[in-house]
Amino acid sequence: MPRLERSDRGAAITVVLVLVSVALLLSPVVLHFSQKRHNVLPFDVDVAYPADMTLVGGEAYGSTVAELMAHELGGWTGWRPNDFFLWGPAVMADNNAHRQLGIILAIRESVRVFRDHLTKISATEFDANLVEADTAFRNDSEKFWLPSAEGKFASGVERMRRYVDGLAATPPTSNPINGRNVELVRLFQAWTEVLGDAHAMLFKDTEADGSAIPPWKTDDYFYRVQGTTHVLYHLCRAIRRDYAATLEDRSSLLELLDEATAALGRAALLKPVIVLDGGPDGIFANHRRNLDGFVVEARQKMYSIREELTN
Repeated sequence: MPRLERSDRGAAITVVLVLVSVALLLSPVVLHFSQKRHNVLPFDVDVAYPADMTLVGGEAYGSTVAELMAHELGGWTGWRPNDFFLWGPAVMADNNAHRQLGIILAIRESVRVFRDHLTKISATEFDANLVEADTAFRNDSEKFWLPSAEGKFASGVERMRRYVDGLAATPPTSNPINGRNVELVRLFQAWTEVLGDAHAMLFKDTEADGSAIPPWKTDDYFYRVQGTTHVLYHLCRAIRRDYAATLEDRSSLLELLDEATAALGRAALLKPVIVLDGGPDGIFANHRRNLDGFVVEARQKMYSIREELTN
């Protein structure tokens, strides 16, 4: 083979360096827009369960939980928190990994209340599929294998789908939602606690040890909270559908629920190109505080919902 002249080798190296530089510059843009697409759940509870469809109670909630997790497992990057270090929650392309950590946190709390309260009264038995789903979703989210996070979470999705299928049996073999206000209060209490944790994460100025929040952790907190709001947004819509008959004559409560849902929906889709942490009187945005505004609004509406439900 003929040897490349020195000038040709130099030109080839220049081309390679230019291509690498362009790839590095384009990567954040590609990740930004792919993440925006991924943040939209391809499942609409009102389409799956239209208003004229009679429900046993629990179909909307159970299906929404299943679709939320299935979407994270089935995306082109799959479950990220347990991936190798370049894609996990530690460095580099970690935004979706932190968002998924927020998602699993909210799913765990939501399934726990679903199992313990919404589908159970006093001395009745726990629903077997919900017990198995709750156990599966509590597997270590960063565990690579033995068992893998993906495997256990997929098992949780399957159990949630079996639960929904059991509601359609004649007679139902799954525990339906009981429809009692006192149990629904427990759900909103759990959600306000989750949002309280989110607020603290977004509003704090220092770490637990008193040190300043490093720039590389600002977006970690942002996306973790956003994952939480994503889950609660869709489950608020599911609750509105499952409890439609119970809430149809309570216009003030429905208005509060719609306002909380709208705030969570805005939070779930907020996607800056770069998450900034500007000061209150600075020229740059503080995206954690911007997100926190929606979190606080949803949380306050849920406090009011709890008061309405106890009256």
